[in-house]
Amino acid sequence: MNPSQAAASGGNLTRRVFDRSEKMRYDTMQSNGLGSRISVEQQGPMAQALAEGAARELPVRLIDCDVHPYLKQPDELRAYMREPWRSRAIPSRRQIFLPPGDGRRLDAMPEDGGPAGSDPAMVEKQVLQGIGADYVVLIPSSSISIIPDPVFAAEVAQAWNNWQIDTWLGAYNPHGRFKSSIVIAPQHPERAAAEIERLAGHPHLVQILVGSSAQAAYGKRQYQPIWEAAARHNLPVALHVESPIGPTPPTSLGFPTYFLEFHTLYPAIYMTHLVSLIAEGAFEKFPQLQFVFVEGGSAWLAPIIWRMDKDWRGARAEVPWLKRRPSDYLRDHIRFSTQPIEEPDDPRHLLQIFEMMDAEHILMFASDYPHWDFDDPKRAFPSMPDGLKRRIFCENARELYNLPATRPVDNLDSTHLSVEAHHSRGEPLGRPPKGNRTGEARD
Repeated sequence: MNPSQAAASGGNLTRRVFDRSEKMRYDTMQSNGLGSRISVEQQGPMAQALAEGAARELPVRLIDCDVHPYLKQPDELRAYMREPWRSRAIPSRRQIFLPPGDGRRLDAMPEDGGPAGSDPAMVEKQVLQGIGADYVVLIPSSSISIIPDPVFAAEVAQAWNNWQIDTWLGAYNPHGRFKSSIVIAPQHPERAAAEIERLAGHPHLVQILVGSSAQAAYGKRQYQPIWEAAARHNLPVALHVESPIGPTPPTSLGFPTYFLEFHTLYPAIYMTHLVSLIAEGAFEKFPQLQFVFVEGGSAWLAPIIWRMDKDWRGARAEVPWLKRRPSDYLRDHIRFSTQPIEEPDDPRHLLQIFEMMDAEHILMFASDYPHWDFDDPKRAFPSMPDGLKRRIFCENARELYNLPATRPVDNLDSTHLSVEAHHSRGEPLGRPPKGNRTGEARD
């Protein structure tokens, strides 16, 4: 099956595929007479599938909403571009605030020397198997918004989409567990809307991606063609942090001096987009519009929305199109990812923040793989009630992205059941020692 056929098929396998070691384990158990004395669950997914029929499926328990696929080498993207843009230099992220380890998990580098996040087999091993994710939502680190030429930006966005359809959503995705985002250039709203129209029917493209470094706050009217297309196709819009070198400075007072300042302060950009979208009436004009705020933190959410609710009561004559409190629009139209999770000294305080922000309905798990501050679901969170954990780790994302409640067993599932058993027993999820953010394996 070529990449185009794989993408068109939606990754739905009509037969179960198991690796050789799993089949040998099952056959050995049977030949030694162990099969009758060991539970089907203990024998592994091979035995379960055979015992329960070819339609054997696993419950979806964990969805990772922020995994970054990288190009194996920069010129890989150029092959998907048209002239005259193909011959031009493509702007990079131009990172000036350098995070620890150059921003990468130290154990995520492929053996062939490519960038972390460029090897699908490692993503399968470290995310689908390593943390037990049933589905991941890919977010290409394209930094489209930093490109000043809007036409060139739209061409680069189209190339990113064609590349990921051929690779991560095609040749690399036989199991169908990689979902991704439509990359657009918000500085060219008409081209952005056309790109949404072109790709809205793809079975693995489940949202639209925009960067935080926008030319204006996203509630502004210039972006309405994009939001109209997104709402019409029921595709959420994911807002992800972007390079600090863009059309606007990363803080309201210009550029900070240190990475520490930038990383601490960039949630302020998210606050600006949040207040703008609500105040300018984006969700009244487009009732089906949904946003996902990815990698911008969330502990700040409750105070800012409380403040906006209070100010709306006194200034509502200025925005007569708002029929409800800002917090009502927030709950119905905006979701947040967990990473980077805040880490108070007392973990109980984080649970209190979760309650204040209504995390049960709006928060979705994200690991930020393969970056230096990767969050492991077994270690980054305090012990949570089962219902809250289920909503954050799975149900909120499953409902937003219209993902199934079960998925077929595939050849990556030899370690899945041990992870699944961990979650189903409701064991406390431990937190690593503070400062353990080197990206080293935490198995």
